[in-house]
Formats: sequence, C-alpha cells, structure tokens
Amino acid sequence: MDSTSTVSPRRIDVLLARYAESHRHPMNELIHCICVPAIVFSLLGLCWIVSPAVALLVAAAVLAWYLRLSPPFAVGMLAMSAVMLVVLARLPLGAVLPVSASVFVLAWIGQFIGHRIEGKKPSFFEDLRFLLVGPLFVLAFLYRRWHIAY
Repeated sequence: MDSTSTVSPRRIDVLLARYAESHRHPMNELIHCICVPAIVFSLLGLCWIVSPAVALLVAAAVLAWYLRLSPPFAVGMLAMSAVMLVVLARLPLGAVLPVSASVFVLAWIGQFIGHRIEGKKPSFFEDLRFLLVGPLFVLAFLYRRWHIAY
C-alpha cells in the first residue's frame, strides 16, 4: 500500500458528522439529549398501543440497521430500547396513549425550539435516515463521556 492511499470513513462516522452540522449550539445539543430519547420512547409507546409485538418488531428492525452501522451502538440502543419497553409494559394500558402522545408533542416542540436556537433546519428535512441517526448522536455523546468506542 502506498502512502497516498487513505482509509475511507465509516458510514456511521459520515452520518454522525453530517447530523452534527446542524447540532452545534450547546443548548440545541442539550435539548436533543432530552428530546430525542423522549421521542423514541413516545414512538415505541404509540407502537405499543397497536400491539406490544408491533413495538418489539419496530425496535428489532431499527436495531438491525444500527447493528450494520456499529455493533457498539446497537448494544447501547438495545439497552435503551429494553428499558423503554419495560417502562411501557409497566404503565397501565390506558395511560400509554396519553403519555406517549403528550411526550411526542412536547419533545418535538423542544426539538424545533432547539433548531430555532441553532438557526438551522433539522437534518431529517434533507434525509429521513437522520430520524434514526438522532438517537445515535445522543448515544455518541454518552459514549465519548464514558470512553466507549463506537
């Protein structure tokens, strides 16, 4: 191999770098660290209303995509999803819909406030994959703090 060859960046690194372009303001990052997991929880809750099996299938499908991107991220998302699903299973069935719907609306309001502060539109307006990258952005923040490679 000659000295001019380069290693191309991993797909996950490219996706995270592109996502980070519209998430640089510290307040927007903080808002995302709160609101992105809340949105994931609320979406799992809305799926749970249809059927717990649907929530599990959706979580499994997303985890399969995460596994292809980064096994360490898939492990973290599995843990996060498992905790969220356990919380949903312990909620009274009649509470899942109002809790999930309220969290969904409030968290998206928070997201848009964060992007207003940032002065940039959300990444998913250009590429819907960034709806799935958002949770990894938050997890990457935690992994860096805990010195976990991804």
